[in-house]
Order: sequence, then C-alpha cells, then structure tokens
Amino acid sequence: MYYSTQYSSPVGVMTLACHADKLVGLWIEGQKYFGCSVSQKMFAKDDIAVFDATKKWLDRYFAKAKPLITELPLAPSGSAFRQAVWQILCGIPYGQSLSYGDIAKKLNKNSAQAVGGAVGHNPISIIIPCHRVLGKDGSLTGYAGGLDVKAKLLELEGFTTSVSL
Repeated sequence: MYYSTQYSSPVGVMTLACHADKLVGLWIEGQKYFGCSVSQKMFAKDDIAVFDATKKWLDRYFAKAKPLITELPLAPSGSAFRQAVWQILCGIPYGQSLSYGDIAKKLNKNSAQAVGGAVGHNPISIIIPCHRVLGKDGSLTGYAGGLDVKAKLLELEGFTTSVSL
C-alpha cells in the first residue's frame, strides 16, 4: 500500500508518499507531474516513521541545517536512465549546482534535453535536489515546482552564483 501525508513548508504545502518503510514521493502542491510515480491509490496516514523522519529532515533543511540525503530511506521509481540522473543529483552539494550539460557529460550522453526530462520527473523534490540544476549559462530553467520555488530554495541555500528568472 501507498500512504501519503502533508507537510507545510515555506514554499507551500507538500505531499509526502511512502511504500512500506521507504519515501517514494515528495511533491509541492501544484507541481508538474504531481504523484505520477505512484501507480496506485495513496491513503492518507500521518503516523508512519518515514514520514516523521522526512518532516524532521525538512524542518532542518528549511532551518539551513544542511541535513544529508543519506539520512532518509528513499525509493524513487523510474527508468534506469532516470535513476542514474537522480543519483548524480544526490551528489550535488548544498549551495552548489550543475548544468544539464554537466550531468549529460557525467553519463556520457550527448543530450542535455534527455537529462532535463529526467530531472523534471524527479519524484522526491528538494531531498533529491533537482533545484540545483541550472542552464549552462547559470540561468534558472525548468523546475516542475515553479521557477519562483526554485529561486527560493537556492536563496535558502545561500547560492552565490548569479541566477536569473
């Protein structure tokens, strides 16, 4: 069974989803591809250990405490290519960024556009930090949660390179 709960954050209400004891989704209200990685009905339930851990993680993140991704049991669902892209996202340090092209090079792929599709379908926003991926010129591009949210998350992390909407 899949379960869901809500979390109120500085960037809006979020829905968290789990299956067994693993986090499978975290979406900002109104986010593109909301819930698309969960193929079954989600049942609302708040008292699940992974939800408690995720909410505490998010509290620390929004307090600028820099929690580690490895603190949470994540199980995003996606193709092997998407999994490879999300693994690279997990390695982008807090307050730093990569471009879509940088990720394509790490995968020995020529298509930054294909990488963009995988980044955009990341089912565990913020924790798997897709907001840290920028255009090759450092511009804010393509965030499923909205560019305003992406800018807020980068600002929260003290991002120092100039970014523009």
